[in-house]
Amino acid sequence: MSTITFIHVDGTQETLTADGISVMRAAVQNGIRGIVGECGGQAMCATCHVYVDDPPASLPEMSEDEEEMLECTASPRQGASRLGCQLRATAHFDALTVRLPERQV
Repeated sequence: MSTITFIHVDGTQETLTADGISVMRAAVQNGIRGIVGECGGQAMCATCHVYVDDPPASLPEMSEDEEEMLECTASPRQGASRLGCQLRATAHFDALTVRLPERQV
């Protein structure tokens, strides 16, 4: 099991555990506000944009598709920007903290 901590713009935090699913899917399934996931995890909408705190070395490199979609985010892209749908729990991290952007759409 992986632990994911979501930090909202107002500073509140929500932590959950996930196994074998993406950060986006875990957020949607657990009602985390601030993650939309319109495309269902296909890296086609950028509505699961997150800012990763202290990314572990085990996170996968960004694909060209993810890189392209991060140019279309509703909130400004930062150096720590990633798409939550491209970060899979367990396979790439034991614990991850992500900050949610001000808006997704």
